[in-house]
Amino acid sequence: MREVIQGLIAAEGEARCLVHSAREAADHLVADAEQRAQDVLARTRQETHAEAASAIETAVEAARQERAKRLQTAANEIDRDVRMEDAMRDRLVDAVVRCVCGQP
Repeated sequence: MREVIQGLIAAEGEARCLVHSAREAADHLVADAEQRAQDVLARTRQETHAEAASAIETAVEAARQERAKRLQTAANEIDRDVRMEDAMRDRLVDAVVRCVCGQP
């Protein structure tokens, strides 16, 4: 009977060791998984940041080009309006001269 009890005690001790080892292994696996998840998260953040910076730069460049295009269009319109004003001024001068000279 004593041998049976000693065998049970020894088996219980071995079971405790196995459970302890299994817990350590599980803790190690969880720590590794957490570290891998953090690494993936850090890489994803870096990639996302780089993509966002690239998208922002692309948008800024597109805005610059659009601004330049609009400025050129506005400059063309101003040039056209100024030319029209010169023509209008010439007609008005002619009209004033005719009026002063009494010509219809």
